[in-house]
Amino acid sequence: MAKYRKDRINESMAHELSEIVRGIKDPRVSRHFISVVRTEVTPDLKYCKVFYSVLPAGGEEIDPKEIRRGLISASGFIRTQIAQRLNLRITPEFQFIYDESIAYGAKINTILHSPSVKEDIRRFDERTEEEARLAALAAAEERDTDPEGTASANKDEEYDEFDD
Repeated sequence: MAKYRKDRINESMAHELSEIVRGIKDPRVSRHFISVVRTEVTPDLKYCKVFYSVLPAGGEEIDPKEIRRGLISASGFIRTQIAQRLNLRITPEFQFIYDESIAYGAKINTILHSPSVKEDIRRFDERTEEEARLAALAAAEERDTDPEGTASANKDEEYDEFDD
């Protein structure tokens, strides 16, 4: 199977799975926001790894094992829906793998928006602006102390050597 076809199947599978997962009525799954991050279908289309990430609803604690059990128990429903929606010769068996990328991103976002980090970023920006201003003043001062422009003339001579 050509790589581009496999990529298309992976994208279609991820898109359809994300819609199907929202329709699962199992309370282990339905009370959380589950996002299908990506899928990897084997070349023979018999198996599919589904990488999913979870954001809790209402500040609840996430139990990835319990959510995985809910997805596994709904795998028959999911396979039926995939068979109806995608025109594949074989409907793959799913292996669900928890991916912490969304939760990790949310944690980093919270840290970046905390008051102490905002203050550190503000101080860093001020220090960087001051260093850039001082560097510009030093460069202007260097130009002013070289009234005949010998530094720039020497640079032109260096370039002329390499033009030949």
